[in-house]
Amino acid sequence: MNGLSRPVVLIAESIGFPVSALQVLEAVAEVKLANLDRSSLLAAVCEADVLWVRLRHHIDQEVLDAGGHLRILATPTTGLTHVDLDAARRRGIAVVSLQGEVELLRNIRATAEHTIGLMLALLRRLPTAVAHVLGGGWCRDDFRGHDLFGRAVGVVGHGRLGRIVSRYLLAFGAEVLTTDPEVSPGNVEAGAQWVEMDELLGRSEIVTLHVDVRPESRGFFDRARIRAMRRGALLVNTSRGELVDEVALHDALESGHLGGAALDVLAGEQSEGMGHHPLVKLARAHGGLIITPHIGGNTHESLATVENWLAGRVVEVLGGASEVRQSIASVPSSIEVA
Repeated sequence: MNGLSRPVVLIAESIGFPVSALQVLEAVAEVKLANLDRSSLLAAVCEADVLWVRLRHHIDQEVLDAGGHLRILATPTTGLTHVDLDAARRRGIAVVSLQGEVELLRNIRATAEHTIGLMLALLRRLPTAVAHVLGGGWCRDDFRGHDLFGRAVGVVGHGRLGRIVSRYLLAFGAEVLTTDPEVSPGNVEAGAQWVEMDELLGRSEIVTLHVDVRPESRGFFDRARIRAMRRGALLVNTSRGELVDEVALHDALESGHLGGAALDVLAGEQSEGMGHHPLVKLARAHGGLIITPHIGGNTHESLATVENWLAGRVVEVLGGASEVRQSIASVPSSIEVA
């Protein structure tokens, strides 16, 4: 940004961008709405003071170097594995995200709902049943599934999402086991049982991961922990792919040690080329492996809520909070989706 010109905010993934968030940003900046692939992003970011991305792009050194005027990187996500934080820090670029925003996220339930949906899809064999019907079949006995009611489910991680998932599972009548080194046994959801990891893995028929990615947690769900799961158990991961040893998971599914897995995330995920990923290849032939393209938090309601909030934070970091106090105050409390 030079002289008296307004800062440029580049929204690189603008499908469904909330009108109310756009109005907040436009009060202090020139906003460019776009839907960019990698090459287009590298060409366009050179003009931006603020780059706004969701999860399509990996914001690495190349992108940051191309953005010579970048002051702020905004992303409506809690995880930041798609951002080279060290490179951003070296460039003095502020990263504005949802990380640590406990109060804002308290009522954001999309990922927890998707977690339950994936469990039900595995237990009731929904993808293969749908494919069967689309292929002209109608044989219900080929698709006899299992109840979630009464099933032992291990919830690894008892933070915000782990707690919400535990409550949902208890409402279904599941037996909920949970473990988290940062949560004491007396501070878990009523009805859930705090157990050590080894006991959780040995007892659970389904294990679901709700762990933040930190240097010490990368690959923590390794070959030994996968082997410690009950034979025929199911694994669900809606957190981050980097938590799991994907080679070990592939082997456990192929050997039949695990009965299935449902993944909303993969290590190193990107918007193109994922068809070559070994787990995606396995999913084409393995009826018990379900993979969705990181859509856990991708609902109209959740995105509108967090992007309205993020727009206000970007304005604050730009130093224009006083100029847009009325604009922020006028954002409707009901959710407005473009």
